[in-house]
Amino acid sequence: MSADILPTADEIVGRLRAEANPANVAGMMRYGISGDGALGVPMPFLRGIAGEMRAARRTDPDGAHALAAALWDTGVHEARILAGLVDVPALVTSEQADRWVGQIDSWDICDQLCGNLLGYTSFAYPKVDQWAAAEPEFVKRAGFVLICALTVHDKKTGDEPFLHFLTLIEREASDERNFVKKAVNWALRQIGKRNRNLHSAAVAVARRLRDSESKAARWVASDALRELGDAKIIARLKS
Repeated sequence: MSADILPTADEIVGRLRAEANPANVAGMMRYGISGDGALGVPMPFLRGIAGEMRAARRTDPDGAHALAAALWDTGVHEARILAGLVDVPALVTSEQADRWVGQIDSWDICDQLCGNLLGYTSFAYPKVDQWAAAEPEFVKRAGFVLICALTVHDKKTGDEPFLHFLTLIEREASDERNFVKKAVNWALRQIGKRNRNLHSAAVAVARRLRDSESKAARWVASDALRELGDAKIIARLKS
């Protein structure tokens, strides 16, 4: 593939199908990943394809945006992960984000899409509020995974949005669904590791949740307190 010319979605899917591994699909399913449309192609291979297109994406962002849409619309599991790696955050619309997130059927697509693409969009912060309040499992998960992405990628924003996110975490921690409660827990831990002030606020939330009547909220709290109480994390924040 030429480094200056974007391939077609059909060409990429052809490469993915050539790497298909049914044994990997079975392994993915054991970890709760949907097998629908999955080929069992590992992430390093996907990132390699995305890396091949880096120069072409810079010179032809509109083409990359169109290619990402075509990859997503194939419905192929790995092609949808690639769509998040190929698309251009500045060209993604709020409506596109809602449509894609509404079609997610697996936690890995959710996490890759939020971490690689949606966390870099101009509307990421308001989407947290929107999606965290949603009912569909993977839409709600996306809200909390976005928190994780913003906590890691956005180094310049102050504490206020993340203190607000803690109120969402406390509100939704009683959701018993596995992929939601794990994302809520992840978001709580990530906020608590951002700085000393947020660590104190996150620990306070976790301690309140620890006394909740909800089994899910108590699990979120106990797991978060275990990590946030780690001596190495506390020492790093103090330094």
